[in-house]
Amino acid sequence: MKALRFGLTLVRHGETHYNKQGLLQGQAIDAPLSDIGLQQAEAAGIYLKDVMFSNVFASDMLRAKQTAETIMKHNNSCSGLQMSCDPLLKEISFGTAEGGRVQDVKEMARAAGQTFPGFTPPEGETQEQERVKEFVEKMLQQVGGEHWGQADREEDEARSSTAEGKPDDGVRGVPVHALVVTHGAYMCVAVRYFVEELHCSPPQGCDVATMFSLSPNTGLCRFVLTVREEGGRFTLSEIHCVFVHRGDHVKQL
Repeated sequence: MKALRFGLTLVRHGETHYNKQGLLQGQAIDAPLSDIGLQQAEAAGIYLKDVMFSNVFASDMLRAKQTAETIMKHNNSCSGLQMSCDPLLKEISFGTAEGGRVQDVKEMARAAGQTFPGFTPPEGETQEQERVKEFVEKMLQQVGGEHWGQADREEDEARSSTAEGKPDDGVRGVPVHALVVTHGAYMCVAVRYFVEELHCSPPQGCDVATMFSLSPNTGLCRFVLTVREEGGRFTLSEIHCVFVHRGDHVKQL
């Protein structure tokens, strides 16, 4: 049976002044990257410059768009690509807590017997993965429709899935690769959805608590998906994680 394997690299946006001050942005605050955030985006772009991308998706919020544009500027395969800005990739809404201290929300979550991210403040968006699910379905149809001609018989595929600490871990020899630039809490919800609903296998030696933790600014998570075509639609048949929350490129900043 034919199958299309493609890489998916999630990137959290670079730092903003709100991040630095420990304040929640959510959806109401559309802050630009700080000077450090711009440097982080540059570092991510340089780190990923030789990694091949076939599609680029980004949240329509400024901090994510700036990060994606900077990564694309450095990347050798992105010159002919168009970034698709999608509101489905917006940060989680934190309701009345937006603009306030992250620490205050963590204390609210603790008092409710919950953890942050994962806790929904008053008037906030419940983290039930619906937007993530909708985006994944939309992405599968777009990527499948554009690249199904590159599908191969599964038994003939070269499987490169180990994490060796190199920028192209998991996607060497994989001709289709989507870059998705989004937000910290959104990425937590996405990874949880991949693990709990799509039965994503974790990287070797990685526990669930680590997988569900918050990525650093411009932190990278990479997955490899296998898609099949059924009745004119593309369906996910397998997903595994290569690495999560990689931030080696910003350690020197």
